[in-house]
Amino acid sequence: MLIFPKRSDDAIRTFTFLITLVVFFLSLKLLTGFETNADMQFVQRHSWIPSLGIFYKVGIDGLSVFLVLLVTFTMPITVLSAFKAVTERVKEFHVCMLLLETAMIGAFVALDLFLFYVFWELMLIPMYFLIGMWGGERRVYATVKFFIYTMLGSLLMLVAIIFLAYAHKQQAGVLTFELSQLYGVQLTSAQQWLIFLAFSLSFAIKVPMFPFHTWLPDAHVEAPTAGSVILAGVLLKMGGYGFLRFAMPMFPEAAMRAIPLIVTLAIIGIIYGALVAMVQKDVKKLVAYSSVSHLGFVMLGLFVLNVQAVEGAIYQMLNHGLSTGALFLLVGVIYERRHTRMIRDFGGLTKVMPIYATIFMIVTLSSIGLPLTNGFVGEFLILIGAFSRNPWWGALAATGVVLGAIYMLWMLQRVFFGPIKHAANETLKDLSLREMTVFAPIIGLILFMGVYPKPFLDRMEPAVNKFIAEVKDKRTTLGQGAESREWTLVDSQGEELLQESESNVTVERGEP
Repeated sequence: MLIFPKRSDDAIRTFTFLITLVVFFLSLKLLTGFETNADMQFVQRHSWIPSLGIFYKVGIDGLSVFLVLLVTFTMPITVLSAFKAVTERVKEFHVCMLLLETAMIGAFVALDLFLFYVFWELMLIPMYFLIGMWGGERRVYATVKFFIYTMLGSLLMLVAIIFLAYAHKQQAGVLTFELSQLYGVQLTSAQQWLIFLAFSLSFAIKVPMFPFHTWLPDAHVEAPTAGSVILAGVLLKMGGYGFLRFAMPMFPEAAMRAIPLIVTLAIIGIIYGALVAMVQKDVKKLVAYSSVSHLGFVMLGLFVLNVQAVEGAIYQMLNHGLSTGALFLLVGVIYERRHTRMIRDFGGLTKVMPIYATIFMIVTLSSIGLPLTNGFVGEFLILIGAFSRNPWWGALAATGVVLGAIYMLWMLQRVFFGPIKHAANETLKDLSLREMTVFAPIIGLILFMGVYPKPFLDRMEPAVNKFIAEVKDKRTTLGQGAESREWTLVDSQGEELLQESESNVTVERGEP
């Protein structure tokens, strides 16, 4: 990109789009060559900083393969959608987009904690510029808030990573940041709890979980459409993936102790996000708060810790990336035409923009989890898992589905149906061929994932089973010199229900 003349805007746009398209088609090799097992695949390992035991080590498994594909699928669509929207500093914008794609893929495939941290922080830089340079009127405030929130959690995680590496050196005599080696570090209960909290805070801010969500609406509203799509479609998934890959399997005792807290915050986030979305007057802010609610389902699924719920959580991350990303694209389309996002400024758009209205309705129905759309599969699996673990968790989370239908359908009614209230809406043009090309693959995937989720779930299942075993079955280690006896509670079929140390045996009432 650096060699392109600065004023050759069309060439820059086309080149960037083609590059992201090539990356997407190359990434399909990950899917076609993927073997359905729990092992890491496509692993590359090269020495990077030998004196510190840091390696360039990357690979994927069933937990990450579809998240990588989500990045490569979303990026060309986002670049194509910005052809007409971004008219200033075009070269810089597309450089930021390509840097962001590099960082996102890197974070999903990194198997060395130091390498992961580099990619994790690298994501901040292009997103900082995307919001700060191409955002709305309050872009500086939103950018600084986004940066401070994310950096605060990241610095705590860095301290925890360094502590883990040196704990491994004390125990094994080798300094390393490789994930496979750090899984075996022995920690006291207090150490495990503190380091789990350090990792969890960083990931909870990125999700974002209640009450760490307040940066998200500002960032979404002020970001350009492309920034909002990448933020909602991919970046927010980094938090859930962080819990899945790092925080929970590395610190299983702390993760099990944190289940009541995380589940409570997740359910509060589901209901709170839906209620706040319901009263929004700005369509973009409504969609932003809906993300808080939807990602609450993801966190609930991860910490319910059974196969249905965890698979549903990963599937819901993919669903949210498609559906909410598409909603931000759709809001961007109408904003380019009317330069307003206020619900009161619309009404009756189906009469003048029937294709746009149809696509908006399909994406909305996906977002609220209509059967035969992708949103239904993820939420259904999470709720099944939650009900089987604790009926109250499932019942409270299910209210989020009802509230989601209320605020989304109410918004749809006010924007698209009834009489045309404003003269400016009477001359609006429907979607162009380029815009229809942007939405066609998203609609196709929404319907395919809703009708036939088997190819996705089959590839996830071995890795999900391994993840659950790592969290539930890994023996609690209390450090050198301490003694611990283990108890395992099983049901009448021999299925393991609970494993705890002798000093902390708890049995939930009602369990067989």
